Amino acid sequence: MKKAFTIVEVSILFVIFLIVAFLVAPLSLDDSLQAKNTSRWRNIQTEFANIMYSINMQKGNDDYNFEKTFSTAMKSEIKEPITPYKITFMNGTYPTSAYRFNDYYQTRENSVVAYKLFSNNTDSSMGMLMYDVNGSVGPNVWGKDVFGFNIYSDRFEPFCKNDPISVQKQECTKSGTGLCCSNYYLIGGNIN
Repeated sequence: MKKAFTIVEVSILFVIFLIVAFLVAPLSLDDSLQAKNTSRWRNIQTEFANIMYSINMQKGNDDYNFEKTFSTAMKSEIKEPITPYKITFMNGTYPTSAYRFNDYYQTRENSVVAYKLFSNNTDSSMGMLMYDVNGSVGPNVWGKDVFGFNIYSDRFEPFCKNDPISVQKQECTKSGTGLCCSNYYLIGGNIN
């Protein structure tokens, strides 16, 4: 009657455990990174609410100009300009011109922000803002570490805020752009 494992049997079990660990570890690391980035995005909401509050406080002034006031408020968050870098959609495609930005800035928290203000403001839409929560460090993908706001005269609104939840959820999959994750994760949507 055999009472112990042989060296060969122990080695085989060890190899099986290593294979399983190598298969599972990247998935759990990716999920942890995504959860961290989503948490950082949630914290950014407060910062931008404060920026909009300071902009709105200036509205009563005779020399109020949204673009000038916005730029001044953003300067308090920006450390320095940086070279633009490639950002992709979740589905691997390159963003359309509407979601590309010319000027990128490193923030005091080492994130990256880029924005553009529209010259012909319609329905109080003043512009768009992109925020890369972990800076130029990868993955640089909309919905993973890159999120965005529409800029209005009185508020910042995450992309897709008024879209149906089903659309937001679909956009946060590997076949979507990731733009709607800006709002979907804020309202408690699951990380895909």
